[in-house]
Amino acid sequence: MGRKALSITNNPDPGRRKGTFVVKIEYCQNETWQGKVVWAEENRTERFRSMLELVKLMDEAMASGQQISIEQQA
Repeated sequence: MGRKALSITNNPDPGRRKGTFVVKIEYCQNETWQGKVVWAEENRTERFRSMLELVKLMDEAMASGQQISIEQQA
């Protein structure tokens, strides 16, 4: 399967942080995406195992402005 790249830029309201994310989809397995996301403003890269994890990472990055990470669950 070919690799895809997607760039997402949010459209913030005045007073909100701006975020630019570069998403690289490396695999599409189990009906979801796996790959990595780069938060351009902070130059941070994180891997994700599902579309839900990707959205959570982006949401956390925009909400806190802190380091983004994923805790693995057993």
